[in-house]
Amino acid sequence: MNQAKLILDEMYLPDGYSIGINVDLDTGQTVMHAHIYLSPRYSGDVKDPQGGIRKMLPGPKGN
Repeated sequence: MNQAKLILDEMYLPDGYSIGINVDLDTGQTVMHAHIYLSPRYSGDVKDPQGGIRKMLPGPKGN
């Protein structure tokens, strides 16, 4: 994870990160092994960042 962060820091200069992990079918996991999402975040990328990663995508629980 640290190497991925360093690469993203250098390439995209994010203001921060969100980390997401889906476990089991009800969360959207379709391949049953570990997936860890490291998402670069930027100031103002969502109207209200409270609530974290679930607010990144549009939809009923997002923006």
